[in-house]
Amino acid sequence: MSKESANIVICGAGIAGVSAAFHLAVRNGVKGIVLVDERPPLTLTSDKSTECYRNWWPGPGDAMVAFANRSIDLLEQLARETDNAFLMNRRGYLFATAENGAALIDAARETTSLGASDLRHHIGSAAAYVPAPPHGFEDQPDGVDLFDDPDLIQQVFPYLSDTTTTVAHARRCGWLSAQQLGMTMLTQARDAGVTLLRGSLSAVDTNGGRINGVTVETDSGTTEIATPALVNAAGPFTPALARLCGLELPIALEGHVKISFSDPRHAVPRDAPLVIWNDEVALPWSAEERKALAESPETRALLEPFVAGVHGRPEGAGDTVLLYWTYEGGSSDLVLPVPYDPNYPEITIRGMSAVIPRLAEYFDQMPRPYVDGGYYAKTPENRPLVGPLPLEGAFICGAFSGFGIMTAMAGGDLLAAHIAGTPLPDYAPAFLLSRYDDPSYDALMATATASGQL
Repeated sequence: MSKESANIVICGAGIAGVSAAFHLAVRNGVKGIVLVDERPPLTLTSDKSTECYRNWWPGPGDAMVAFANRSIDLLEQLARETDNAFLMNRRGYLFATAENGAALIDAARETTSLGASDLRHHIGSAAAYVPAPPHGFEDQPDGVDLFDDPDLIQQVFPYLSDTTTTVAHARRCGWLSAQQLGMTMLTQARDAGVTLLRGSLSAVDTNGGRINGVTVETDSGTTEIATPALVNAAGPFTPALARLCGLELPIALEGHVKISFSDPRHAVPRDAPLVIWNDEVALPWSAEERKALAESPETRALLEPFVAGVHGRPEGAGDTVLLYWTYEGGSSDLVLPVPYDPNYPEITIRGMSAVIPRLAEYFDQMPRPYVDGGYYAKTPENRPLVGPLPLEGAFICGAFSGFGIMTAMAGGDLLAAHIAGTPLPDYAPAFLLSRYDDPSYDALMATATASGQL
């Protein structure tokens, strides 16, 4: 058994843990940090995302918009420092609907009023609309461009279904390479003195009601690390690590899957934003297919409407398309790799054809997609937990649900402020575990109409 010491141990080398290490060591000069994970960095959940970011967030309150804007500020700062090593763009999110135009307009008004900048309503002409370039993020509009004229929508976005009545193009949004973002931060953190330890954290010493040390099982044996501070950034393992500290956290897990496939017909334009369909979808089947599906109880559900939210985007420089749809919700146990519905690829492609009709060209011969998935760690109201826990020396940077890539920078920044003692932003209380003891927070959340989850 070896014995070591550290000022801070961070458990979890996903994007949250790496960001925490980066902001502590690189941005705040904190020394003596050990980053522990039994897997290679950025390989459990962080590489399973759609790699997108946005400041489009519903209320109540402006905490999530402010948090997302701070994260994007930090992303842009790092991109400028590294010659955009992680390929950040600002293509935007394109929300589209055929049935819920009033709701989409209300969402655009709410989001911009909470801090997402200006709302530009294009009526009669698109002359003032500035299309997003395929690359880069500098000198691009903020806010939201709103269209509610079907003819104008077809003029500007001809690849959308002609049933589309309303479109909101959220502009301070886009995507990046999550792996390159994480490795950029990790490289700088290690250069600043952060130690990466490959192993599984098996025990936490909490004698005296505080963090005293941790035990890590490695390939070479057991290592005991004396430390006064432990950061729980363990992604889907966050609840289990909390239990090692004698704590229970209000976090549930949801399994989520994405697909990517070659699109040689360019049904999804290469310069498109992330496209999101805000309506329920009745999957398109031929009369013969409907008859066959209706004959079996196992397939009959494929004839029922599916939830709104199918979305997708072009990926990379080739012809790859990435699609994602959370049509099955609810908490699940942690099983790796993530199990998924064998019909998921076809369901998702057929669902996405509601908004991008040319995808129907693949119905006769479905692509052979790559399927991958991970877990969302979610609080009841779907907001992260960042800050101290009710055990001296214990901290959390987690519960980032499906928005870990886009908000990890703000999460690491906020966690570092708590530990380093630098001034906290106004939104900090909204992400503390203690928020659940605040009646005013409960009252605020009671007014929520959406979780912010796509």
